Amino acid sequence: REQVCVVDLEDTSKTFRRPITADSAIMNPENKIIALKAGRNLQVFNLEMKAKVKSCVMTDDVQYWRWITPFDIALVTETSVFHWSIEGTASPVKQFERHANLNGTQIISYTANAKMNWMALIGISAPQGRIVGSMQLYNKDRGASQPIEAHAAEFSEIRLEGASQPTQVFAFASRGANGSKLHVVEIDHVEGNPPFQKRSADIMFPPEAVNDFPVSMQAGPKYEVVYMVTKFGFIHVYDLESGACIFTNRISGETVFVTAPHQDGVIAVNRKGQVLSVCINEETVVPYILQHTANVELAFRLASRANLPGADQLYVQRFQQLMGQSQYNEAAKMAASSPRGMLRTENTINQLKHLQSVPGQLSPILQYFATILEKGELNRHESIELARPVLASNRKALLEKWLKEDKLECSEELGDIVHPHDATLALSVYLRANVPAKVVLCFAQSGQFDKIVLYCKKVGYTPDWVQLLMQISRVDAEKACDFALSLVKEDPPLITADQVVGVFSSQNMVQQTTRFLLDALKDNKESDAHLQTKLLELNLLNAPQVADAILGNSMFT
Repeated sequence: REQVCVVDLEDTSKTFRRPITADSAIMNPENKIIALKAGRNLQVFNLEMKAKVKSCVMTDDVQYWRWITPFDIALVTETSVFHWSIEGTASPVKQFERHANLNGTQIISYTANAKMNWMALIGISAPQGRIVGSMQLYNKDRGASQPIEAHAAEFSEIRLEGASQPTQVFAFASRGANGSKLHVVEIDHVEGNPPFQKRSADIMFPPEAVNDFPVSMQAGPKYEVVYMVTKFGFIHVYDLESGACIFTNRISGETVFVTAPHQDGVIAVNRKGQVLSVCINEETVVPYILQHTANVELAFRLASRANLPGADQLYVQRFQQLMGQSQYNEAAKMAASSPRGMLRTENTINQLKHLQSVPGQLSPILQYFATILEKGELNRHESIELARPVLASNRKALLEKWLKEDKLECSEELGDIVHPHDATLALSVYLRANVPAKVVLCFAQSGQFDKIVLYCKKVGYTPDWVQLLMQISRVDAEKACDFALSLVKEDPPLITADQVVGVFSSQNMVQQTTRFLLDALKDNKESDAHLQTKLLELNLLNAPQVADAILGNSMFT
């Protein structure tokens, strides 16, 4: 009996087998959900819950199907393309009708962009013995199709220099009678972004694979590359921004018939049933580009965009060159975006902050900070260096905004800089930086005494309670008394009554000492006799009427 076998790619020792009567099965890319097809009957099952999720019966045969998101399946019939959501109760929804250029072809691929407004359907045929790729590129917004000769395609995005938002691109590859090409074009241009010039690159096939052709394409968004796999088992890796070829090699001696994205790389299965995985080696890719392609700009860009090692010396040289040419703002941008922050140092900041700014432009040091804030977060030293001029110019709101956006690395020193300007904001910094001593002090200074014990218990911090009470008593005697009472009532007590009396007496706080002892001694314990005597003695000297009341009410025996 036929079986379906599901393999966990994170742990290949974990496999799941189940007998099926279906003629096709596709596994959800993220969840343990499987879709089965038997003729025109489609069913989706949750393997963990052992429950059917959804089912439908198509009116036409499904020639090709695949998951296009964790929640949507694309279905291709002889005449149309449908999307079927596994959520809700809706039936498959028709997206568009197939173009005539796909008539008589074998459908091998279907892909859509993240917004689901661009789609590409690809089929192959063999007229006169040559494998021809036919693609239908469909735009949902315009309801229009464009037939293109292509064997493989993929949607992705890249981040161009100076762009506020990612640029959406469409890559496709073909092998025609007059040669093989990779094309990368922009779709849905974003207003304000620099325009992307179309890229075209020759696809080179080795002599032993003269009849080879592309069969699939997968994007590697982290590196802004595209992986192209061919029928004869070759892989080509291209940079999407420039169209330059990074790497080409054979990964399989057998025909590759299916691929899928996997961990910013690609996973493939060949006719022998071998599962092959290809990804970029982050430690070696930049040195490889420098050594084998001599494409310095590509190595530089890849290292910057993916935070990769291997181009450190290039960055140092270019930074020094820009500084020497007085292109300070360009140098600042470059240092801010250097891979792994290798130029984001105290030395760089010191160089930039002493430079004069050009009228009408950001100063080099502010350009440096702006570049980092646009893409990510400041490190500890950068946060401190930016906080000083921001606070000095009375722009505290900016600091609050960056703090809420997690753009600053909080530290005790940053909190100390902020504290004279705003104690509440400083408290937020100390909390994020995990500086318990300063957090407790801020709570005390702002009168939030009820939060001190709760916070200390939560983080496992034990302050010097006597010293803390002394500091509070100097600021607010009544609140110090309330705080002292809360400390002695903890189980076990965090401070003794004798210690409280010692603190209050040193500050000549007669009324607060009296109030504290009247509450603390209300149980009339023999062990507190010396404190009872102290209370009477204190009031006989300073407030005889209070002493008379204590004696008259027989509060102590």
